[in-house]
Amino acid sequence: MERRSFLVGTGTLLLSQLLASCTVDNQVKLQVQLLENSLPGQVVNQFSKSLKQKTQLKFSPVQQLKDIFLQLRTWQQKNNTTDQEVWRRFIPFAKSKKAPLADLVTLGDYWIGPAIQQQLIQPLEVKHLKNWSTLPERWRSLVTRNDQGLIDPQGNVWAVPYRWGSTVIVYRRDLLEDFDWTPKDWSDLWRSELRSRISLLDQPREVIGLVLKKLGKSYNTTNLSTIADLEKELRTLNQQVKFYSSSRYLEPLIIGDTWLAVGWSHDVLPAILRYPQLAAVIPQSGTAIWSDLWVQPAGNKREDLPYQWLDFCLTANISKDISLLTKTNSPILENLGKTNIQEPLGKLLKSNYDTFNKSEFLLPLPQTASQEYESLFAKIKQEVNSY
Repeated sequence: MERRSFLVGTGTLLLSQLLASCTVDNQVKLQVQLLENSLPGQVVNQFSKSLKQKTQLKFSPVQQLKDIFLQLRTWQQKNNTTDQEVWRRFIPFAKSKKAPLADLVTLGDYWIGPAIQQQLIQPLEVKHLKNWSTLPERWRSLVTRNDQGLIDPQGNVWAVPYRWGSTVIVYRRDLLEDFDWTPKDWSDLWRSELRSRISLLDQPREVIGLVLKKLGKSYNTTNLSTIADLEKELRTLNQQVKFYSSSRYLEPLIIGDTWLAVGWSHDVLPAILRYPQLAAVIPQSGTAIWSDLWVQPAGNKREDLPYQWLDFCLTANISKDISLLTKTNSPILENLGKTNIQEPLGKLLKSNYDTFNKSEFLLPLPQTASQEYESLFAKIKQEVNSY
């Protein structure tokens, strides 16, 4: 599952890069690769001040989660003879661009299963995390998995969540003001007024999942052929859709080419702050939720600074800062319930426990089920051109 930001933040890690540049070779180092704009520089600065010894902090932003996943693969390649290293035999002064093994990296929860299966990451030692108990059980369960990457209460802990978001409905309030309704749930996407006025994510799990949710089923249904009316509902919804896109669904909404879109909250929240004609809602019947997490690449033996950083991110104030400054949710839910949040962020960042409990992570599916989702999605959307 690919997530990317539409509205890029303003240099959230400039401070951390400055910290890295003002150091000497004999200092202790912490190297982290993370999703771009997923962490405010203020948090890195606070962590630096909390350390008792001078430390080189190098936080390297990466644009796509899939690129971090591919970097994990590169680190774990058993054959270390790369094309660059071959050339170095003939050109001794040639510089290798191979990135050094990071102490920690960001992954999305969707990537955890494959990363475990391919032995790209290693389990964490919870005994080194004093604040582990601050995470609600649902989050601890998400990252407790067996060696096949499946959720298992008897498995190991593989990650620490530091922020999360959800799939939301975003719409033009001014273009819908003539109607006696505003979107509240997935079923509103089928209203006749929205025919050819909607954009949906170009993702099988998201689109088929919202239809399953409308029918009272789970996003993680493994046998679609058993769901009555699923294909019929998908075909009807398809008639409402102007285009599918996972990256450019906000621009047409802003200029009025569409009236409503389904998108990811970390894209939508900055947009609704900038464009007052936009409004957003979390569907009442529940939605898909995602989480960004810290993981440790396989082969990293350090237990000092990486665990200090993980524990730091689990403290109440830091978790709240990450949430508010990156406009996402805190996995430590109670933090935001006690915080005054500016509108329109409040409705999307203050978790409604009933809706949250109806929402679901997109869990790994058997290969046959994944192929069924992709095949059905391709069949349904073939009449609509991608934007």
